[in-house]
Amino acid sequence: MDLNFIPVTLANLDTYLEVGVKSYREHYLHLWTNADPTPYISYGLTKSVVEKELKDPNASHYLINCKGETVGILKLVLHCGIDEITPEEALKAEKIYFLKEHSGKGLGKQTLQWIETKAKSLNKKLVWLDTMQKGNPIHFYQKNGYVIKRESEVILPGVLDTEKPMWILTKKL
Repeated sequence: MDLNFIPVTLANLDTYLEVGVKSYREHYLHLWTNADPTPYISYGLTKSVVEKELKDPNASHYLINCKGETVGILKLVLHCGIDEITPEEALKAEKIYFLKEHSGKGLGKQTLQWIETKAKSLNKKLVWLDTMQKGNPIHFYQKNGYVIKRESEVILPGVLDTEKPMWILTKKL
């Protein structure tokens, strides 16, 4: 399936937020006390937060479209180092969320390929991201060439202690 990555602007921001919140709720309620992801949504998926990020040339937000329909969202931090890796060397993929009805159809793999192509066009040496230690995403990323760099954890309030552990994954380009 051919995916299109549509840059988010004020004109399509509501769609980005709607799809982002819906897809997050469909996949991640189990992480939160009382299945309430309000701390995460308040931190990264509100109009005021994303409007501010849209003014930051280091942040890029996209609608992921397939056959004319928005199926997910993506956020990239274009120059983002970690540990010994400099911002000039690395791109961070932050939000890769698909609506549940579009999960498991190969769209994630195509999205990773697009991210890696984008990173190469910016002369990056690697892409990195965070993923939960529990669940299927870690296996998906490893199948696509990402390796565990080190542990991390969710630091937002309301996350269940058992769900806080994360991995930082990297892929050399």
